[in-house]
Amino acid sequence: MPLSEHEQQLLAQLEKQLHEEDPRFASSMHTETVRTRGSMRNLVLGVVLAVVGLGVLLAGVATHLIVVGVLGFVIMAAGTYVATIRSRTVPGPVDSEPGARPRTPSGARKSSTFLQNLEEKWDRRNQGGH
Repeated sequence: MPLSEHEQQLLAQLEKQLHEEDPRFASSMHTETVRTRGSMRNLVLGVVLAVVGLGVLLAGVATHLIVVGVLGFVIMAAGTYVATIRSRTVPGPVDSEPGARPRTPSGARKSSTFLQNLEEKWDRRNQGGH
């Protein structure tokens, strides 16, 4: 469910006030959300790999096969690594997707990248994206 025009205006006004009152904080918040967020796909895949690796490790211990135990440990370590890596790409605008709501003309309302990122995250969350 997209934000109404009134809600969009309020959000834009709050963002503008934040940038005016403390631009350093506003820019640091923007860069942190883009750079440090890992993707949900990486987290889920990493946890699944870690659990499978733990199972293989326990199977190796139960069967007294060192190679299987070491393989389980390697799978567990790989799962932990995958779960903690950052997302490498920041998705672009969602204008090309069917059913996406149209953007306003460039001269009508100037929206910063912070607001665009929030809108993109909202759209991805509602569409079940990554």
